[in-house]
Amino acid sequence: MASRKQQQRSTEAAPLEGSLTKAQRASIEAAASARGLTPTAYLLALHERAQAQREAAPTKAPAAPRVFFKTGRGRAYLGDSLGLLTRTLAPASVDLVVTSPPFGLVYKKEYGNEDADRYLDWFRPFAAGVRRVLRERGSLVIDIGGAWNRGQPTRSLYHFKLLVMLCEEYGYHLAQEFYWWNPAKLPSPAEWVTVRRVRVKDAINCVWWLSPSPYPRASNLRVLQPYSPDMQRLLRVGYRAKKRPSGHDITGKFARRNAGSIPPNLLVAGNNESNSRYLRYCEQQGVPVHPARFSSAIPRYFVRMLTDPGDTVLDPFAGSCVTGEVCEALERRWICGELREDYLKGARGRFLKDRGPQDSKDRSAEGRQYSVWSPDAVADGDTTALPADGGESRSRG
Repeated sequence: MASRKQQQRSTEAAPLEGSLTKAQRASIEAAASARGLTPTAYLLALHERAQAQREAAPTKAPAAPRVFFKTGRGRAYLGDSLGLLTRTLAPASVDLVVTSPPFGLVYKKEYGNEDADRYLDWFRPFAAGVRRVLRERGSLVIDIGGAWNRGQPTRSLYHFKLLVMLCEEYGYHLAQEFYWWNPAKLPSPAEWVTVRRVRVKDAINCVWWLSPSPYPRASNLRVLQPYSPDMQRLLRVGYRAKKRPSGHDITGKFARRNAGSIPPNLLVAGNNESNSRYLRYCEQQGVPVHPARFSSAIPRYFVRMLTDPGDTVLDPFAGSCVTGEVCEALERRWICGELREDYLKGARGRFLKDRGPQDSKDRSAEGRQYSVWSPDAVADGDTTALPADGGESRSRG
């Protein structure tokens, strides 16, 4: 009678037997080993992924959405954006997709969002649709916020898994990762930040810039920023060209005054508008204000850097059509898709013919310079002993 170890070896080997060649078997074993899995576990994982993709794929293509309103440069569609991506738009017809989809949050929001644990399966049909309509040297820019695991001061990995999925399953290249710091965000999540005080406030969104090509159309000359006071002083008084201890060779070219400084991949913008034309219009029309609006500075940055006037920009999760408003002002053609009619009713207020020039931009952040303290700037030097249980229980103090 075979021993338990012999039975286990037989079970492990079974999936690799049959018509597999020696080279195929070796390839599977190598791939499994690289992931710390047995060949059986590796093949099961591949099967489960394929099964999830089949279940996530719609059994029937959604209906094409209808045009809700339009301008001389763009159209806002009401309906399922999957229909927009698979029926309405022609293949390879879009130069830039810039969007902020519903985040994978633990707690549901009014505008609707998918659970973080099921986010990848929910997003796969949209990923395939965007890949269909995007030009080869176009770009996909996704603003995606993180999420906290239910009942713990730990973070979900869903937004990083989304990035990996888009690259590994849909052939995107990660051009660059950006981080959007919103100084207007309140300290959250309150339980871990202001009650138990074991975490700092969450004020960063990830922004993934991807493309079907390793070389998408782009120019950072479109998004240069003013020189800092230190750089202004350096340009004024000069400096000694030499190789730095870091290994960087600072030549005389560094003192050349250009149109501005190359920005970092940290974007800073608040979204705390309080009296915009959009808000006033929603109040007048008695329609709800979208509770999670894009700061217009974010799409404006990427529209400038990644498109030319006349190019086509798509936002399949448009909400109140901030992306469309930005494109209208920058002379790009735009397409917005939104599932909720009440949000599109409010979005109309962004495109009124009698709007003033001040209404085309979010003035809450325009031209403003933000600052942040260095990590060693500590306010009071608190020396209270750290909680022995890591904050697992609430303090009674």
